[in-house]
Amino acid sequence: MKKFKIRLPKIKQAAPEQLTERLLLVNLYITQGLTLFIGLLWILFQKRNPFGLFLTHNGANFLLWGLGLAAVMFLIDFVVSKVTPDEVMDDGGINNLLFQNRPIWHIFLIAAMVAVCEELLFRGAIQQSFGPYWTSILFTAIHVRYLKHWIPTGWVFLSSYGLGYIYIHSGTLLAPIFCHFVIDFVSGLVIRFRREA
Repeated sequence: MKKFKIRLPKIKQAAPEQLTERLLLVNLYITQGLTLFIGLLWILFQKRNPFGLFLTHNGANFLLWGLGLAAVMFLIDFVVSKVTPDEVMDDGGINNLLFQNRPIWHIFLIAAMVAVCEELLFRGAIQQSFGPYWTSILFTAIHVRYLKHWIPTGWVFLSSYGLGYIYIHSGTLLAPIFCHFVIDFVSGLVIRFRREA
């Protein structure tokens, strides 16, 4: 009898210089799909209605929470970028590869997708179970490309904690989603048009 060998695919971490735009996009869409799936599953196991997280209790007040935090984060990021060397905030070129050749509609799509998927999992599901501090620790850990330097690591933690804070005080997941979207979209546009300048 002939033996069949089952070969499992090997998963290797790619170095930034090995990534292509296509590979990066495929990886992004797959990981965000998994993030969305896990987030929805977790919320359902908590016996909560995922749609209820998007309800607003104070009209469009969530926009003020989101824009307010985004403005503070942009201001701090601007100051940090002026007083630290470029290599301290380097993510290995991942953001440049992702956004520098992307059309505006695609930057918008990526920013919206990442904001919804990540906030649903982290603020909507995990924060409900573990609170904003431990959620921010986990959020920072998954952003491995920033872990090489303590400044971006701390920045990701504080950003995540801020998103958790506005989620609690606005009472709707729309506030951190909107903030996350604005930050990613504006950052993507800066990278996209900085190249052309």
